[in-house]
Amino acid sequence: MSLSVLLTAALLGQSAFSLAIDRPTADVPEVAYRELSEGNSQAAVRKLEANGAARSEDPATLINLGAAYARAGQGDRALAAYRAAVATPERYDLELADGTWMDSRQAARAALKGLTASRTMAAR
Repeated sequence: MSLSVLLTAALLGQSAFSLAIDRPTADVPEVAYRELSEGNSQAAVRKLEANGAARSEDPATLINLGAAYARAGQGDRALAAYRAAVATPERYDLELADGTWMDSRQAARAALKGLTASRTMAAR
């Protein structure tokens, strides 16, 4: 089964894209893909928080939590989620929507960098 993960707009200029990872069905976490892909950031935050995403060590879950927070205007929480995704001991390759692969830690770093850059530009 393939799990689709939506990363924040920070990764590709302001357009979101999806990632897919192959994981056994029993290990597939809830990542609020549908809510994020439909632009419903508040519902994504509610779903992810209800499922304990902030305590997760799954990078895809943490990346999506960061994306949901960023889209909901909660920049500090987004930074914390992306930093947790970078620091998590769990790591695997994610397939980007264009068919290329990216290490989950690299994806988290890219999201963190994009959010930091957008916050810097907004502060100017």
